[in-house]
Amino acid sequence: MPTPPDPAVLYPDAAARGSLAAALRAAADGCLDAVPAVSPDSGPLLHASVASTLPHREPLRISASTHERRWSIRGGEPFQGSCLIDGDTDDLAQVARAARAWHDGESLDDIRRAAPFVHLTGHFEVPGLDPVRLVESEWQGMLREARELEYSWQPQYQALVEAAYAEPALRALYPFTSHWALRFSSTTRPSLTLGSPCLSAGGDGAYGVGTGFITPDLGVFTTASEAAALAVRHLPADFGPVTLGRPLTAS
Repeated sequence: MPTPPDPAVLYPDAAARGSLAAALRAAADGCLDAVPAVSPDSGPLLHASVASTLPHREPLRISASTHERRWSIRGGEPFQGSCLIDGDTDDLAQVARAARAWHDGESLDDIRRAAPFVHLTGHFEVPGLDPVRLVESEWQGMLREARELEYSWQPQYQALVEAAYAEPALRALYPFTSHWALRFSSTTRPSLTLGSPCLSAGGDGAYGVGTGFITPDLGVFTTASEAAALAVRHLPADFGPVTLGRPLTAS
């Protein structure tokens, strides 16, 4: 991989002002004047963050590419660390508009309308941390991710996620993946509870169900719906309803 250029060469505007945060303010044409935008002491030309007025939003993270003049964003929520919006663009003024909307607490859809480069991940905000809503948000994020993947095995993986979501018993559980194997928890992030069957989709079109990680010891099927149905039959009787996963405390 070629050595990246000096950030000051790619971003002379940030270099002239001392930081990406300062360049962002300049590109905003006044709309960020009263908004807290900061850059870290390490890598000030490449990173910035903009806080939100909403307590259930993390600061919007803005990063500059090291190989081309381009910026990416990530907006998440603090309880689970889920990404709500992301995206990349070569237009810093659009980044500024997204940052202002994020700061002001505008809806995710309105943020995208303000800055069309913004990509909605499918996750939605759950200010009250209702476990049922957190489960549904995670499913919606997983369904959108499955539709948008750019891998050769994307159709099989999408079919697996959709088949699992179609089963009410699985849809009521908190979904997560490990190396693209679909698993289920009886608690939300940040502390997941294992114990359910594991579903996997093979590039050959087969779908496996196992008691362990990508080990189809319970069965292999030609359709995702058959695999999901078997997973339901092997759910522990007392697995659920889903509760909040509490942060792990240091011992």
